[in-house]
Amino acid sequence: MAKVFDAAEVAKHNTRESCWVILYGKVYDVTDFLSSHPGGAKIILKLAGKDATEEYDPIHPPGILEDELKPEQCIGTVDASTLPKKGPQEASAPSAGPPPMHHLLNLDEIEQVGHKQVNKKAWAYYYSASDDKISKRLNNEAYRSILLRPRVFRDVTRADLGTTVLGHKVGIPIYVSPAAMARLGHPAGEAGIAEGCRSFGALQIISNNASMTPEQIVKGAAPDQVFGWQLYVNVDRKKSEAMLARINKLKAIKFIVLTLDAPVAGKREDDERNGLTDAAEEEQAPKAAARTSDDTPDVSQGSAGIGQMLFAGTDPSLHWQATLPWLAEHTDLPIVLKGLQTHEDAYLASLHTPQVKGIILSNHGGRALDTAPPAVHTLLEIRKYCPEVFDKIEVYVDGGIRRGTDVIKALALGAKAVGIGRAALWGLAAGGVDGVRRTLQILTDESYTCMRLLGVEKIEDLGPHNVNTRALEQQIYDGPSGLDSLRHIFQAKL
Repeated sequence: MAKVFDAAEVAKHNTRESCWVILYGKVYDVTDFLSSHPGGAKIILKLAGKDATEEYDPIHPPGILEDELKPEQCIGTVDASTLPKKGPQEASAPSAGPPPMHHLLNLDEIEQVGHKQVNKKAWAYYYSASDDKISKRLNNEAYRSILLRPRVFRDVTRADLGTTVLGHKVGIPIYVSPAAMARLGHPAGEAGIAEGCRSFGALQIISNNASMTPEQIVKGAAPDQVFGWQLYVNVDRKKSEAMLARINKLKAIKFIVLTLDAPVAGKREDDERNGLTDAAEEEQAPKAAARTSDDTPDVSQGSAGIGQMLFAGTDPSLHWQATLPWLAEHTDLPIVLKGLQTHEDAYLASLHTPQVKGIILSNHGGRALDTAPPAVHTLLEIRKYCPEVFDKIEVYVDGGIRRGTDVIKALALGAKAVGIGRAALWGLAAGGVDGVRRTLQILTDESYTCMRLLGVEKIEDLGPHNVNTRALEQQIYDGPSGLDSLRHIFQAKL
């Protein structure tokens, strides 16, 4: 029979030498696990001797406890009546509910409502970007610099946003980018985003760091609903290989998205400041996060947010010659490379067909390297130096999409589809599944309006003739292409 502990007794075990935590009413002795926790010991020690369920639950998908801890580390249960009662000031979100979703007319209004529904930690993780947030801001501003060129006297009664992604039909050219920790914003989590996508036939890329398992997320999917799965390669390759084996069994997942733009965590100050620090820690001068031998942040030292915790264990040693062959050994699914930010890398990706079927131009939502270029800059760079890439692989973009006009501008410049990340999370936070639907509805309606006012009925009829990018072109890279040397290097290795 399991032993029942008084909360006061558990509270005594709050050191490195004896560390207990309460999760879902059970008491765990995690002393021996401290040194191997992917997010570092400090995060656990902050909750040592306490009920950690509220901190743990939105971040970790089911099954992690069973995978990471030995059965004997569950040493009993806690007497719920002895747990401290939380006052109103400790509620995780304001009590006032959101307005009806149809009252929200644009993505800015949805974000404002979503902000009011989440706690400070969730806001800091969703909102944060690297350093001075310059790339995050430029992601939005770049599209404002592109002007549209409407044509008139055209029949646009049958405008259609339907398209294909890697040969799979989707209802709209808007997909949900891999956005982690959806349950920080709403209990429906990534499964709620999937339900919202189902209403529009929209594609969803599941985050490697989702707060639900991939099986849970695709469980209620429509038969023709399309998913991708994001891969961050773990330093312990066996963990990534085991996950790929799981993904291979899920028919709804049609491709793997290998993320390359964040081999290490960026410095997201809002997240670090507010993410997982308590009031006592904030009063102390933070120490700079140390680095381990593989150059990943050691979040057991100094201030660390959710972002750094999630990146612990990510392998920074990936490269063209070894990683793609390794992937081919463990999955037959098509590969999409995410995070390309130069025409040179886009060109190299196009040389690795048929394994590589697509690329996502992205600067990680401005959350990795600050002052890296917006995706639309890279899109124009490819058009300038190696337009043949568009004929060899599918090109997608994400970052900065706030309006349907942004969607259409990206498509006109050669993107096959565009991704939204934060927007989906804020929609979920604002109104659960209905908030995700409202987000997609707004973008869909605006995209239809833009298409019709441009005088275009079908996506395939969009092209550079529909936009004026002159104001943006002065910011595009103007050095040597470097493609000749890349060709020689690639051919020499064949």
